[in-house]
Amino acid sequence: MTSPKTQIVIVGGGAAGLELAAKLGRRYGRKHHDIILVDRNRTHIWKPLLHEVATGSLDANMDEVGYRSHCHRWGYRYFFGKLAGIDRAARQVRLAAVLDEHGREVVAPHSIRYDYLVLAFGSVTNDFGTPGVAENCFVLDSRAQADRFRDQLLNQCLRVSRTMSVDPASDARVRVTLVGGGATGVELAAELFNAADALGYYGLETFDRSRLDVTLVEAGPRILPALPERLAAAAAGELTALGVSVRTATPITASTREGMVTKAGELIPADLQVWAAGVKATPVRDGLDGLETSRTGQVVVLPTLQSASDNRIFAIGDCAFCLLPGQERPVPPRAQAAHQMADACFDNLNRLMAGRVARAFTYKDHGSLVSLSRFSTVGTLMGNLVGGRMAVEGRLARVIYLSLYRMHLIAIHGWLRGAAMIAVGHVNRIVRPPLKLH
Repeated sequence: MTSPKTQIVIVGGGAAGLELAAKLGRRYGRKHHDIILVDRNRTHIWKPLLHEVATGSLDANMDEVGYRSHCHRWGYRYFFGKLAGIDRAARQVRLAAVLDEHGREVVAPHSIRYDYLVLAFGSVTNDFGTPGVAENCFVLDSRAQADRFRDQLLNQCLRVSRTMSVDPASDARVRVTLVGGGATGVELAAELFNAADALGYYGLETFDRSRLDVTLVEAGPRILPALPERLAAAAAGELTALGVSVRTATPITASTREGMVTKAGELIPADLQVWAAGVKATPVRDGLDGLETSRTGQVVVLPTLQSASDNRIFAIGDCAFCLLPGQERPVPPRAQAAHQMADACFDNLNRLMAGRVARAFTYKDHGSLVSLSRFSTVGTLMGNLVGGRMAVEGRLARVIYLSLYRMHLIAIHGWLRGAAMIAVGHVNRIVRPPLKLH
C-alpha cells in the first residue's frame, strides 16, 4: 500500500502564492507531492499593473497568466474557488460554492485536506467604513474592477467629446477624484493623462488632456509617505505640471453621487471616484478557526512565517502580519515583500518536510519606486542594505521599476520562458495600440 502524497494547499494566486506554487511544482512535481493552488479568479495579473489596466494603457489579455495552463506546465493543481473557512482539527480548507452570473451553482461547496497550508489570499482596499464609498467609488483590487473603471472612464470621455462636437464653447470636462496619496493613487493620476493624450488617435479628435480634471486627495501632510520628502515633493511637482490638483491634509468624510465630501464640509465634484486610501486583508466568510489576526485581518505570523497559532499554517504576502525582531513596524504589503516571503516559505517547507527546523525570514528593503507613467519615475534604492537610501529619478528609475515586473515573470515562468515573455512584451509595446478601448 502506497503512502498518501504530502499535500500542500496554497490559498491565493497573487504574486506570493503563484510564485510559491511554481517553485514547489518545479521542485517536487506530482509523484510524491500534491501541490494545490486555490484562487477565486481564473487568471493572474500582477497587482501593481492594475492602474495601467484601469486606464487602458495595458491590455491585460496580453499580460495575464491562466492558472490552468500554468499549473499543467509547472506540476501543481489549480482549484477555482474562494476560501470560506478552515478546519484546523481536521486539517481542511473549506471552499464556498462557485456560482455563475445567473446564480446557478457551478461547483458545490467542498473541502480540501492539507498537510501544510499557505495563506496568500492578499488584501483589498480599506474604506475605513467611510459613508458612501462602497456605493460610489471604484477600487482597484482586481482586473474586473480595473476593467469596469476603464469602461466608465471611456464612456465619460465620449460624452464630453460628443458634447464639444455639438457645442464647441461647452466647458464639459471629465472630473476624476482619487483618494489616497500612496503609490496607487499617484500612479493612476499620472496614467490618466497618458490615456487622455492617446484618445485623440481613436476618434475623439475634440478631446485632449485639457478636458481632464484630476484631483488627488490625501489626508496626511504629503503624498508618498514611504519616500523621502524631497522625492515626494518632486512627484507632487510632476503631477501639478501635468494638471493634477494635489490636495494634502484633506480628510474625506463621505462619498456621494456628486463627489467627495471633505472634513471641512466642502464637496469636490467628480464624475468618477476612486478610493485607494489603505488596505486590509481579504475577509474570509467563516473566519480562520481561531488563527491570531491583526486589527486589519492579517494573519499574525512568527519570524518563520508560520502562524503564531498553528505551525502547519503559513501566511505570506499582504495577508501576513509579520513583525520581525527589533523592528517597530511589520513587513509592508509590497510586491518585493511578497516575492521574498515566497522564497522564504519555499525554503521552510522544504526544511520541515526534511525534518529540519524552519529558519527566520529576513526582509531586505530594496527601496520604493513610483511610476508617473511615461512622464517620470521617482524612488529610492537599497533601503536598509546600505544603511540608507539612494534617491533615483528619471530614466534610470523607470528602468529599475520595469525590472521589478520582469523579476516576477522569471519567478513564475522560469528564466527561458520569462525572458521570451519579456522580449514579446517589448515587441507588443511597438506593434499593438497604445490604448485598449474594448
